[in-house]
Amino acid sequence: MKKLENIRAIAFDADDTLWDCQSNFDRAEHRYCELLAEYGEPEAVSASLFEVETANMADLGYGVKAFTLSLVENAVKVSGGRVKADVIGEILQLGRGLLHIHARPLDGVAETLARLKGDGRFRLAVFTKGELLDQENKLRRSGLEAYFDQVSIVSDKTEKAYHRLCESLGVETGELVMVGNSFRSDIAPVLKIGGKAVHIPFHATWQHEHMETYTHENLRTIERFADLLNIL
Repeated sequence: MKKLENIRAIAFDADDTLWDCQSNFDRAEHRYCELLAEYGEPEAVSASLFEVETANMADLGYGVKAFTLSLVENAVKVSGGRVKADVIGEILQLGRGLLHIHARPLDGVAETLARLKGDGRFRLAVFTKGELLDQENKLRRSGLEAYFDQVSIVSDKTEKAYHRLCESLGVETGELVMVGNSFRSDIAPVLKIGGKAVHIPFHATWQHEHMETYTHENLRTIERFADLLNIL
C-alpha cells in the first residue's frame, strides 16, 4: 500500500478507534428494549429511539448523557406516558454504566502509538467528539494519554473543527492525517479540506455514522491499527 507523504501531525478518533465503545451502547440498547418489551417490538423501540436521538442532537450533542436523556424521553414516548418509575430508574442506571466502560486499548493500539511517539516525526493528537468529562475519563482509564501532544474534544467534527485542529497543531491541512472508524466523522470532512485520512472500519457502528464510503487519493483503508506503521 502506498505511503501517505508530507505528514507532520496525526489525529486519532477515540471511541471504536482506540478502544471499543459502540458495543457497550449496543448492549445497553438491547437491555433497554427488553425493559420496554410490553410497549413494542425491539425494532420499533430502537427505531423510535434513533428518531428521538436525532431530534435531540442540536440541543444535546453526542455522548452518554445525551443518550441517557433520549432513552428516558423515548420510554415515555413509546409507552404513551405509562412507563413506571422503577423502569425509568433502571434506564438511568443503564446510562450511568456507560460512563464507566473500561476503555481498554484495542489490539496493537498502545504499541503502535509508542512507536509513532518515539519516531519523533509527528505531533500526535486525540480528536474526538462527545461529552468533555466522559471522554477525558475514558482517555485516562485507557492509559494512552501520555502518547498525545494534544487532546481536542469537540461537539461535532465539522470542516471548521478540522481547520481549528490544524491551526492548534501548527500544521497545514495537507500535513494532517486523521485516523478513525467513522467515514462520516473521521474521513469525509478532513478529505474535503485537503487533509489525509486513514479508515479503520470497526465491527460496530452507530446508525447515525453510517454513510457510503468512496476512494480518494489521500485515503488509505487498513484492517489493523498496527498497519499504520506501514503507510506513514
